[in-house]
Amino acid sequence: MKTFTIKNFGCRASQADGAAIAGQLTDCGLSPAPAGPADLVVLNSCTVTAAADQDLEKAVRRARRENPGTQILVTGCYAQRDPERLAGITGVTWVVGNSHKDRIGEILAIPLPESSYHAQIHLSDIFGRREFFSAPIEESGEDRARPNLKIQDGCNNRCSFCIIPSVRGASRSASADWVLQQVRGLAARYAEVVLTGVNLGRWGREAGGGRQLVQLLRRVLDETPVQRLRLSSIEPMDWTDELMGLMAGSDRIARHVHAPLQSGSDGVLRRMFRKYRPRHYRDRILRAYHLMPDAAFGADVMTGFPGETDAEFDESLAFIESLPFTYLHVFTYSERPGTRAAESMEQVPWEVRKERTRRLRELSEQQGWAFRQRMLGRKLSVVTQGGRRAMSSNFLTVDLGGEHPAQQLRQVTVRGVDEAGVLTVLPVLSGVMV
Repeated sequence: MKTFTIKNFGCRASQADGAAIAGQLTDCGLSPAPAGPADLVVLNSCTVTAAADQDLEKAVRRARRENPGTQILVTGCYAQRDPERLAGITGVTWVVGNSHKDRIGEILAIPLPESSYHAQIHLSDIFGRREFFSAPIEESGEDRARPNLKIQDGCNNRCSFCIIPSVRGASRSASADWVLQQVRGLAARYAEVVLTGVNLGRWGREAGGGRQLVQLLRRVLDETPVQRLRLSSIEPMDWTDELMGLMAGSDRIARHVHAPLQSGSDGVLRRMFRKYRPRHYRDRILRAYHLMPDAAFGADVMTGFPGETDAEFDESLAFIESLPFTYLHVFTYSERPGTRAAESMEQVPWEVRKERTRRLRELSEQQGWAFRQRMLGRKLSVVTQGGRRAMSSNFLTVDLGGEHPAQQLRQVTVRGVDEAGVLTVLPVLSGVMV
């Protein structure tokens, strides 16, 4: 094998894992394939929904069809959950669970049996894993404008619908010194770094840890030259006043609050085993909105959770409509084998789930459009992504009206919104914003 390509599925944590895997492969002497077929295809899987599983299986068939001679390695969450199924798919050479993804380089160095027609499975109990997968991020061959630095993995919550704790294991965190080292390195190449994790707000909270995310952020701001940090999804109960105050008081942290909601119905949240009620969620969002009225506010919302009635969905819809969301990630509930919701609750018909998803996405579009309209005439801080596009601090796509180099921090004035919802701006000067 001489060249490789990696395709990541799912969340930002998966994308960060993919970049770390790329570093392992580079250390083994492989090179990212610039174009065309690669000798090795790594599929870094997600398994949060049945659709995610299907996407992965389609990718295997596509890779085999486009390049029959390639070797395929499947890793990630689906590989941890159901390795035997993946091993049975024609063309798969290795199935490497999350428990072994930091050893992919070693695994590839082991000669394969010449007579073997079955994929090699590398898997162990993920709950036995206590160390953090902390391979340094390297260039992965992808055109990624904002690198995702994973600083936390695993989850100790037991939401009734979620399979992720079973495939990611218990919560564990990178050391503060390792995070600082990584951010310093990334800051030399990127204007913005995204901090991510499976349950990011729990960084440092392991037994005996005694650390908090806000303390880490202060050290990153004080001890690294990073121009902008962006926080990925943080659970509602972890959006503390101290964290929101730090974000509101620093122009080096993106004005972007993403807090998973799942449902605005109290009854549904209880059946989900979520750790907050709608009133708690509302308090956190409105507190952040008071401090940062121009921030982006996003949420994950699930439709068709088992037992969700028309009244509960309407309650959730009204709750979402009452809050200053600028976008929603809407998911149709998907049964996950091994979860309580899939095995012991009454399922909502698929047609009902899809209709509720359509209504929520329509609401999300309305709220997002209203937010972008509110930005007309405002000055925004943006990071250029190369070419005409840039990303604002408050998570809006901006058309700069001309070609610009990537990884520069600029200040722009919004003059319009096009039909696709992209902001257009007044002519941008070449100077870097200070």
